[in-house]
Amino acid sequence: MKKVTIRQIAEHLNLSIAAVSRALDGYSDISVETRQRVLEAAQEMGYVPNRAARQLRRQKTDAIGYILPAGTPGFSEAFFSEFLVGLGDETPRHRLDLLISTAGSSLEREKELYRDWVRSQKVDGFILNRIRLSDWRVRYLHENQIPFVAMENSLDGIDYPYVEVDNTGGVAALVEHIHRQGFRRLAFIGGPHDLKIQVARLAGYRQGLAHCGLGFDPDLVVESELSAAGGYQEARRLRWLPNPPDALICMNDEIAFGALHAMHDLSLDVGREVAVAGFDGVSASAHTRPPLTTLDIPIHQIAQTLVQALAFRLANKPVQQICLALTPRLLLRASTGA
Repeated sequence: MKKVTIRQIAEHLNLSIAAVSRALDGYSDISVETRQRVLEAAQEMGYVPNRAARQLRRQKTDAIGYILPAGTPGFSEAFFSEFLVGLGDETPRHRLDLLISTAGSSLEREKELYRDWVRSQKVDGFILNRIRLSDWRVRYLHENQIPFVAMENSLDGIDYPYVEVDNTGGVAALVEHIHRQGFRRLAFIGGPHDLKIQVARLAGYRQGLAHCGLGFDPDLVVESELSAAGGYQEARRLRWLPNPPDALICMNDEIAFGALHAMHDLSLDVGREVAVAGFDGVSASAHTRPPLTTLDIPIHQIAQTLVQALAFRLANKPVQQICLALTPRLLLRASTGA
């Protein structure tokens, strides 16, 4: 069967080739009525667009990029697995491709990837997460006029669409729950000090302690790698203190998985002798031994929302701030005595 061309659609509708081409590409200078006529005719005639030619005409790749931040466990971390599934499920709905890479442990490698993708125009825009308080990615993409959206908002004073989670309120509620279960010496295993979520979740820990009438002990706050291995190491170190904690509040579920492992190796009864809790609500948290109490956020839905917002930006449609404070849901399970 001979392939239908834009010229044939134009002749069929008595329109110029340029008008048909711009209608198919979604340009705003074509009226809604004309665009609808063109789309209906294209479907009836069996028109299949030449994607490469379309990209060349529009000087766009029809692709968005996501680079796993440096210093993360990468694809093995449950959070990123669920986040990537959300991105992958949503991009085809907007006729976009998704380009993914990982920076490993090297911050310089991460910067190289962003520079390479921007200079070579590999993608039309980016999705960011694990935002730092002052984030070079936000500044770099803004300075180069590259569209982007993010999970969390940096303190750089740059406006962009983002999803914000109420990290502080969520952790405060978690602390109060653990205190009600009879635990009195609560520790916090956090992450790198420059991460937005670290600052917000640590603030929630301190707020929760204050609400419960518990004093803040700096010896009970430690910084971990955002990994199960980091959680394991820091949890054991905390339990070796002369006056060890009886509860471990972890900045994310990945750290909590390591903390659970450490408590088992120390022959402690999790949920009775010591409490362990996480944050993110990844699906694996329901299947630990015992099941992990955690603050659940809709990771898959957040990723989809970010893709939708970026697709709007790429189409030059107005995008408002997505969400000011998405409230996490406290999942009470046996790891905190629930």
